[in-house]
Amino acid sequence: MSETKTAYYFARTLPVSLEEAEARVRELLQQEGFGVLTEIDVQATLKKKLNVEVRPYKILGACNPHFAHQALQAEPHIGTMLPCNVIVRQTEDGQTEVAAIDPVASMQAVDNPALRPIAEQVRERLQRIIERL
Repeated sequence: MSETKTAYYFARTLPVSLEEAEARVRELLQQEGFGVLTEIDVQATLKKKLNVEVRPYKILGACNPHFAHQALQAEPHIGTMLPCNVIVRQTEDGQTEVAAIDPVASMQAVDNPALRPIAEQVRERLQRIIERL
């Protein structure tokens, strides 16, 4: 297993199937108070719309209602940046990478200091999920 941290996401690569990783991510999201509001099967969508083949790739739109409510109270237009996306994708070597947005990085685009503590709490939870995979 390897971990990656960049300017806008954190990730972990696992030697398991995409299905196994996705099930674990969903379980950990639930344990941290998140639900999955949206799910995009990028592989199926690109095959259908463009007739191209890509490796398995899913985008899970995760939301913690408590923090979403706080963020919306602080910034009414923050819904344009919600939910927090988590990707589950097959890598070139057949492993599975799970990556989550760093909400602190994404919230820097919004000039509202009240969002920072909310984003930090969400970051802690998402990082904990990635670490626990």
